[in-house]
Amino acid sequence: MKELANLGLRLRAARTGRGWTLESLAHKAGISASTLSRLEAGKRQANLELLLPLTKALGIGVDELLTPVVEDPRVDREAWERDDATFQPLSPESSHVQTYKITFTPRPAYEGPLGTHGGHEWLYVLSGRLRLQLDDREIILHRGEAAEFDTWTPHAMSAVGPENAEIISIFNEAGVKFHTAVQ
Repeated sequence: MKELANLGLRLRAARTGRGWTLESLAHKAGISASTLSRLEAGKRQANLELLLPLTKALGIGVDELLTPVVEDPRVDREAWERDDATFQPLSPESSHVQTYKITFTPRPAYEGPLGTHGGHEWLYVLSGRLRLQLDDREIILHRGEAAEFDTWTPHAMSAVGPENAEIISIFNEAGVKFHTAVQ
């Protein structure tokens, strides 16, 4: 079973992450240190009789020791447009951090209220020139440049032109809600 392939490594990581020795975990789980050593090295077949006391002692579920099987790791999500930008999701919807390729069409500097939200934003310019407005400052970023900023700072982005600006942007959950919500 593929799910069991890295069980020993995950078991060792759970133990060492707590600063425990083989002997201390073996004692807490009521098994021998040599059995635990063989499990971690992949030289002993895992079974529930061994795993249940080990996971109980570690305070984790058996599923945390199993390698999830990913049939197809490709991200296949639909792009959408909002205002002057096209958003192409590059990470699964279930990810804790969301990554997008955003294409901005050129427009004059943003004149509305600048947005704020919790967290930080990181972006990388793939092509074109990006106008990043941070409070009362205007910064022009070129291809190959990156920026990272506290998103409590009022901010807005747009392409300077004449061509579109394409960026890769990484948001936390608050940033996803603010930047990608359909309005």
